[in-house]
Amino acid sequence: MHPHEVVHLEHDGRVLLVDAAGKGPCLPVTGRMSTDAMLRLPTRNEVDAMDIPWLEFRPTRVRFGDQVCMVIKGYPKIDWPSHWALKDDLISDNSVHPIAREAMYRSIHRLVSKVMICNDQSQVLLGKVERGHFRGFWTLPGGYMDHDEHPAVGCVRETKEELGLDIVLENNEPVVTQNIFSDEGISFVSFTYQARWNGDPTTLDVQTEEIAEVQWFGIEEARRIAVSHFDREALRSL
Repeated sequence: MHPHEVVHLEHDGRVLLVDAAGKGPCLPVTGRMSTDAMLRLPTRNEVDAMDIPWLEFRPTRVRFGDQVCMVIKGYPKIDWPSHWALKDDLISDNSVHPIAREAMYRSIHRLVSKVMICNDQSQVLLGKVERGHFRGFWTLPGGYMDHDEHPAVGCVRETKEELGLDIVLENNEPVVTQNIFSDEGISFVSFTYQARWNGDPTTLDVQTEEIAEVQWFGIEEARRIAVSHFDREALRSL
């Protein structure tokens, strides 16, 4: 049976794995389909038994059906452990317990690219979202970046898709913010750029299944009604 609490120790892409008996470090085998053996993250007591000093960061809750496991993220205060498992190798070995693989998956940043489109009247363009986390609320144009996409490209693409608007960024120095919003431990990083446009929002070819309406707002009002942490942080820079 898997422990109810384990420790995710990671140092520059190397992760500590143990076997079912808590002995390690163990290495995954890329492409292994068998589940006869079990490799997992260690418990606190198993880490202590290996005399590994570590700094605790935060807990992450992982749920599989009725089973809930707390994964404690930590940093080992040792030299780089070259004999530990490569983080990227865990996903391709079926003998690595799903909780360990889920912990690796959740430790990867989710990247978002957005843009503050301003006009010469010191207003900013916001769209009322029609789907997702912020449905019914006003947000800056933008969204998840595609794989292998620069954030400066991503927000231009998203603005074209959502609003039908071609923009040119004013600079390549975005407001960068990061946050973890729940005990599920998923980290989001947002890159928010600036652009200028002086048009009429009612003329835009809005993707109505994603954006209900688009309006200009004064900077102070935009800060007040924005519900996204990343939008509020970016709008403070105006």
